[in-house]
Amino acid sequence: MHPTIGRMFEQTVSKFPQKEAVYDVRKGRRLTYREWDREVNRAANAFLAAGVRKGDRVTAYLYNTEELATSLLACAKIGAVFNPVNFRLSAEEIAFILQDAEPKIVLFEQAVEPCVAAVHKGFPGTAFWFIDSDPPDYAVDYHQQVLAASDTRPDADVSEEDLYAIMYTSGTTGKPKGVMHSHRTMVEQGMIVIGAKRLTAKDRGLTVAPMFHCAELHCCFLPRVMVGASQVIMHHFAPKQVWQIVADEKISYFFAAPTMWNMLLQEKFDYNRLGSLRLGFYGGAPMAPALVRSCREKLGIDLIQAYGMTEMGPAVTFLFEDEQLSKAGSAGKACLGHEIRVVQVREGAPSEPDDVLEPGNVGEIIMRGPCMMMGYYKREEATARAMYKGWYHSGDLGYVDEDGYLWVADRVDDMITSGAENIYPREVEDLLHEHPGVLDVAVLGEADEKWGQRVVAYVVKKNPDLTADELDRFCQESGKLARYKRPRRYVFVGQLPRNASGKIQKFLLRSGSWQ
Repeated sequence: MHPTIGRMFEQTVSKFPQKEAVYDVRKGRRLTYREWDREVNRAANAFLAAGVRKGDRVTAYLYNTEELATSLLACAKIGAVFNPVNFRLSAEEIAFILQDAEPKIVLFEQAVEPCVAAVHKGFPGTAFWFIDSDPPDYAVDYHQQVLAASDTRPDADVSEEDLYAIMYTSGTTGKPKGVMHSHRTMVEQGMIVIGAKRLTAKDRGLTVAPMFHCAELHCCFLPRVMVGASQVIMHHFAPKQVWQIVADEKISYFFAAPTMWNMLLQEKFDYNRLGSLRLGFYGGAPMAPALVRSCREKLGIDLIQAYGMTEMGPAVTFLFEDEQLSKAGSAGKACLGHEIRVVQVREGAPSEPDDVLEPGNVGEIIMRGPCMMMGYYKREEATARAMYKGWYHSGDLGYVDEDGYLWVADRVDDMITSGAENIYPREVEDLLHEHPGVLDVAVLGEADEKWGQRVVAYVVKKNPDLTADELDRFCQESGKLARYKRPRRYVFVGQLPRNASGKIQKFLLRSGSWQ
């Protein structure tokens, strides 16, 4: 018998009733585990009173808030399906997800109200609950509903095999798909992460990456709940405030995508005040070796990288503390209970799991393990293709080296072919990240009459005087890039379009629609 997420939370409450469980920085509200459990019970009973039953969806269109954390656990207790949604979505995008998920309740806040106002009339069967004061006329007050409900444990029959959440992929290529996870898969993920990070009840974790994304939710938030650690929740990422909160709240670790770590290291701060910080966790996108070195040198903390995707829970591999320099740029090795293969890419069909390539050869990364998704919601054909022969086909290109470490080259769709030569943008991006005047960079191919494609680099400047000629000289003088791999055009931009996990959305760069 495997525990559910709700039962795991209740076990923690019984062990640490008086311990601080959650601190919502925006509201200045602190709750012990016993107080939080009562709040969770109220929310669960409020959902039941509103007609939510086992299997019904509850959508959280929220920034990082205590209400998001509470509603997740409330859904877990009654068998409702939690559906956290990207707070950056447009009205059209949120409407697509609501049409697909068909939630009974949508939780939202003032920051996203304009988008909800634009679409709510299209969902007459959905109740909209507002977590801030003065709800609009089409919504009810979340807190009034919760305060009116009982704080006793709801009576519900929830199994470890039941659907716990539908999480829509943030998408590197287009329309999102709803990834379904069971209670069991996410409890398994939590236990794997607890062991990898050596989490204990003494830890104080900062939630600053988006909670709607599985990297924060399943690799940080839920594992902390499972061990009885404390949660400090920042409403949204604000680099100038992060270090202050880490110092004041004695934070021991937090997760941030590489682009967030990059931004944090640009902030001036007395790093001697960060003595409580023992671990930096990153993932969602590769970290350039130059950024790894900068984190280690400036902060003096250990780093752990996770590589994976929503469909796998997300963590599939870890690169541990003692491997950060010797294997900088690698994704590490498979985590407990997981298998990884690099196989030959097949045009127009899923890769064959047994068509395994020798070390050093680039192919598609496929994987399987105990945290693999149940499938895509309402997408049987996409599920069959993605989980062909029991392996999740990631669409990522990479290779395994002679030591067994996985190296992620790029997406299958992002590989550049110039003059019949394959070019992996990651290789060019890593080199350009070494230039002191580069803050961020993305490389992709564009059509070329002579060569088929040519290499183009989109660059965010750290140094305003940086020029294309200077970057071209840097590439030439480095001796690290063959001539055909060097960018033929540089485009300087204010920022790069990234999804919630920090992955660059190159399809938006190609369309020019992100600015």
